[in-house]
Amino acid sequence: MSPDPTPAEVSRFVERFAGVLVNSGVPSMSARVMGRMLVSPTGTMTAAELAESLQISQPAVSGAVRQLLQVSFISRERVPGSRKDHYRIRDDVFATILERRNDALGEWESSTRSGADLFGPETPIGARLAEAADFFAFIREDLTQMIKNWRAEHSAKT
Repeated sequence: MSPDPTPAEVSRFVERFAGVLVNSGVPSMSARVMGRMLVSPTGTMTAAELAESLQISQPAVSGAVRQLLQVSFISRERVPGSRKDHYRIRDDVFATILERRNDALGEWESSTRSGADLFGPETPIGARLAEAADFFAFIREDLTQMIKNWRAEHSAKT
């Protein structure tokens, strides 16, 4: 068993993890909050705790938390006897996020398919849009199956 990491090691991990997320398109503050929430022993933190541990302002935390609530990374809850909001990492968070992305692929498929119908499959534009729709459908089907497989495998382990 490895020893508990020092606060400096935790901070370096959070920043490295956030950097990876930022490189894939996640806004910087949201990425940092995600990283910090992941290493919270309870999976729950208040906005003040996040601001202090990340050394950022309350408004920066507020914006990041708002975005993370929208993408279902965290949920807001009240602890009995406390007037502060506590934010908790949702169960099965990464599969849930990918499900939401997969729903977006369904919208992309539908939109490009309607464009293919509009321009006609015999036109270069229609053919290009039909290929895009087929691609989105293919990826969506595979991702749906991968998430089901993950959940089945993961639930068997826990």
